[in-house]
Amino acid sequence: MSTIKPIPNDSADNAERLKKTINNKEAAEAAMEFADGKELAAIKEKNARREESIEGLRSEILEEGKSRINGYL
Repeated sequence: MSTIKPIPNDSADNAERLKKTINNKEAAEAAMEFADGKELAAIKEKNARREESIEGLRSEILEEGKSRINGYL
């Protein structure tokens, strides 16, 4: 039986996580100029995952804002 416990979602730091993810994506895009082959492919794959994270964080931030307006949080 697994003893792994999920980490609770702390939405308090979503804005900071979003900024950090965007900054990392931009830095990786700049590094792509000097990359080739496998390294370039790895950067592209990671940035695709970062883009998914960015979209998810933006969506979560908007939903939390709506919940606060409606009195749920």
